[in-house]
Amino acid sequence: MRRVCFLLKVRQDRIEEYRERHAAVWPEMRAALSETGWHNYSLFLREDGLLVGYLEAEDFEAAQAAMAATEVNARWQAEMAPLFEALDGAKPDEAMKPLTEVFHLE
Repeated sequence: MRRVCFLLKVRQDRIEEYRERHAAVWPEMRAALSETGWHNYSLFLREDGLLVGYLEAEDFEAAQAAMAATEVNARWQAEMAPLFEALDGAKPDEAMKPLTEVFHLE
Protein backbone atom coordinates (compact mmCIF):
# COMPACT_ATOMS: atom_id res chain seq x y z
CA MET A 1 0.00 0.00 0.00
CA ARG A 2 1.44 3.37 -1.00
CA ARG A 3 1.03 6.33 1.36
CA VAL A 4 0.39 9.62 -0.46
CA CYS A 5 0.53 13.11 0.99
CA PHE A 6 -0.19 16.31 -0.93
CA LEU A 7 -0.65 20.05 -0.35
CA LEU A 8 -3.15 22.51 -1.79
CA LYS A 9 -4.17 26.02 -0.77
CA VAL A 10 -7.78 26.98 0.00
CA ARG A 11 -8.60 30.63 -0.58
CA GLN A 12 -8.69 32.52 2.72
CA ASP A 13 -12.16 33.93 2.00
CA ARG A 14 -13.58 30.46 1.22
CA ILE A 15 -12.25 28.43 4.18
CA GLU A 16 -15.60 28.26 5.98
CA GLU A 17 -17.37 27.13 2.82
CA TYR A 18 -14.68 24.48 2.27
CA ARG A 19 -15.25 23.15 5.80
CA GLU A 20 -19.01 23.10 5.33
CA ARG A 21 -18.80 21.20 2.06
CA HIS A 22 -16.54 18.58 3.59
CA ALA A 23 -18.83 18.17 6.57
CA ALA A 24 -21.42 16.94 4.05
CA VAL A 25 -19.53 15.14 1.29
CA TRP A 26 -22.03 13.59 -1.12
CA PRO A 27 -22.63 9.86 -0.47
CA GLU A 28 -21.94 9.09 -4.15
CA MET A 29 -18.58 10.91 -3.88
CA ARG A 30 -17.64 8.87 -0.80
CA ALA A 31 -18.64 5.67 -2.60
CA ALA A 32 -16.66 6.57 -5.72
CA LEU A 33 -13.52 7.26 -3.68
CA SER A 34 -13.78 3.88 -1.96
CA GLU A 35 -14.63 2.01 -5.16
CA THR A 36 -11.69 3.50 -7.07
CA GLY A 37 -9.08 2.53 -4.49
CA TRP A 38 -8.72 5.55 -2.19
CA HIS A 39 -8.22 4.29 1.38
CA ASN A 40 -7.63 5.95 4.73
CA TYR A 41 -8.18 9.35 3.05
CA SER A 42 -7.93 12.40 5.31
CA LEU A 43 -7.80 16.16 4.77
CA PHE A 44 -6.32 18.58 7.29
CA LEU A 45 -6.86 22.34 6.99
CA ARG A 46 -4.74 25.02 8.64
CA GLU A 47 -6.28 28.41 9.51
CA ASP A 48 -4.37 30.14 6.69
CA GLY A 49 -5.87 27.76 4.10
CA LEU A 50 -3.00 25.28 3.78
CA LEU A 51 -4.63 21.93 3.02
CA VAL A 52 -2.77 18.68 3.70
CA GLY A 53 -4.21 15.54 2.18
CA TYR A 54 -3.26 11.96 3.03
CA LEU A 55 -4.43 8.71 1.49
CA GLU A 56 -3.34 5.17 0.88
CA ALA A 57 -3.72 3.29 -2.41
CA GLU A 58 -2.40 0.11 -3.96
CA ASP A 59 -1.70 2.06 -7.16
CA PHE A 60 -2.16 5.80 -6.70
CA GLU A 61 -1.97 6.68 -10.39
CA ALA A 62 -4.61 4.05 -11.23
CA ALA A 63 -6.83 5.19 -8.34
CA GLN A 64 -6.49 8.82 -9.43
CA ALA A 65 -7.30 7.96 -13.06
CA ALA A 66 -10.30 5.82 -12.06
CA MET A 67 -11.65 8.62 -9.90
CA ALA A 68 -11.10 11.20 -12.66
CA ALA A 69 -13.24 9.05 -14.97
CA THR A 70 -16.31 9.23 -12.71
CA GLU A 71 -19.17 11.64 -13.34
CA VAL A 72 -19.49 12.51 -9.65
CA ASN A 73 -15.85 13.57 -9.50
CA ALA A 74 -16.32 15.91 -12.46
CA ARG A 75 -19.23 17.60 -10.66
CA TRP A 76 -17.37 17.77 -7.33
CA GLN A 77 -14.18 19.20 -8.87
CA ALA A 78 -16.15 21.83 -10.80
CA GLU A 79 -17.82 22.98 -7.58
CA MET A 80 -14.64 22.92 -5.51
CA ALA A 81 -12.21 24.58 -7.97
CA PRO A 82 -13.23 28.18 -7.11
CA LEU A 83 -12.33 27.54 -3.46
CA PHE A 84 -8.62 26.99 -4.21
CA GLU A 85 -5.67 29.26 -4.92
CA ALA A 86 -3.07 28.75 -7.64
CA LEU A 87 -4.57 25.90 -9.64
CA ASP A 88 -3.30 27.40 -12.91
CA GLY A 89 -6.34 26.15 -14.81
CA ALA A 90 -6.19 22.64 -13.36
CA LYS A 91 -8.93 20.98 -11.34
CA PRO A 92 -8.03 20.44 -7.67
CA ASP A 93 -7.57 16.69 -8.16
CA GLU A 94 -5.17 17.38 -11.05
CA ALA A 95 -3.17 19.87 -8.97
CA MET A 96 -2.43 17.37 -6.18
CA LYS A 97 1.23 16.47 -6.51
CA PRO A 98 2.39 13.80 -4.07
CA LEU A 99 5.17 14.79 -1.69
CA THR A 100 8.23 12.58 -1.40
CA GLU A 101 8.15 10.46 1.72
CA VAL A 102 11.44 10.74 3.59
CA PHE A 103 10.62 8.81 6.78
CA HIS A 104 8.04 6.34 8.05
CA LEU A 105 7.93 4.71 11.48
CA GLU A 106 6.15 1.42 11.22
